[in-house]
Amino acid sequence: MLVLVTGGTGFVGCHAVAAILRAGHDVRLLVRRPEQVAKSLDPLGVEVSDVVVGDVLDEESVSRALDGCAAVVHAAAIYSLDRGRAEEIGRTNVRATELVLGQAAERGTDPVVYVSSTVSIARYGGSGPDLPLGDIDLPYTRSKIEAERVARQLQDAGAPVVSVYPGGVYGPHDPYLANNNERLRWLVRRLFPLWSPGGLHMVDVRDVASTLAAVLAPSRSRSRYVVPGYHLDAAMQYGALREATGRRYPHVVLPASVLRPMTSLLDLVQRPLPDGWHYPAEREAVELNLRDTRFDDSAARTEFGIEPRPLAQTLADTIRWMVDSGHLPPRYGRLVPEQD
Repeated sequence: MLVLVTGGTGFVGCHAVAAILRAGHDVRLLVRRPEQVAKSLDPLGVEVSDVVVGDVLDEESVSRALDGCAAVVHAAAIYSLDRGRAEEIGRTNVRATELVLGQAAERGTDPVVYVSSTVSIARYGGSGPDLPLGDIDLPYTRSKIEAERVARQLQDAGAPVVSVYPGGVYGPHDPYLANNNERLRWLVRRLFPLWSPGGLHMVDVRDVASTLAAVLAPSRSRSRYVVPGYHLDAAMQYGALREATGRRYPHVVLPASVLRPMTSLLDLVQRPLPDGWHYPAEREAVELNLRDTRFDDSAARTEFGIEPRPLAQTLADTIRWMVDSGHLPPRYGRLVPEQD
């Protein structure tokens, strides 16, 4: 079938496109910058020629892109923890979800797959079978909660909307070096020795892509799936790094009373600086860790047979890619040699 993918040139989106094509479907992309298509997809060895140039915030663009499509995967979003972009993040992430999911549901598209996030269901008190909405009131998380609310309203109305929840995403072939991979770059260089109490759900981008491709099948039994992954705390993060590289990573877990004001101040100081000067320690990331929410990802494991890659393998693959793509100096390649 023909599947529309929005956000198909982004990190999760481009891997999703590759997985959907491998599953035997055809893909159409809705993109603002068609020149980015080859840059994002060529490293994954796939090609998409069916491209609609437009904006997910434009009703006419979304309508043109949906024409003739049997299913849709809505992955387009601004992923940023920069509180200076709060208005842009909220407007884009929520309105795009309203337009894409709403129009697709009206047309009878089935399924309508929404790439949500575990940030939208991270909360004090833990999760549960119905995956209650989260309680963090900061820009990116707030936008994902509101967008998830849109998806759930459609689900409650009987629309075939399927929410898929990645956690924090690591993995190779990241066209824009997203926040988590940028933090990993600092971690590998031993320049990120501080961590917060608690933990968050962490996943491999390739496992996210496999889950998104799997839910396109008509045999799914539910409308919400957490992508299989790991509950990542400081011990697991630095331990997996040591396993991947053979190096020790001394670190300190600071209390919330120290980290909250420290990262709030850092957010303010970094706001006017260029992206290349950004240190990936944000207040919003600290809040997500402090919630320490555990998620049940057994549905995707049981129904689709998806088991998360070992975290050390994910980190090694990502570090190797960072060296090959110039994000890390060549000397770091010696830490993660190619396996025979």
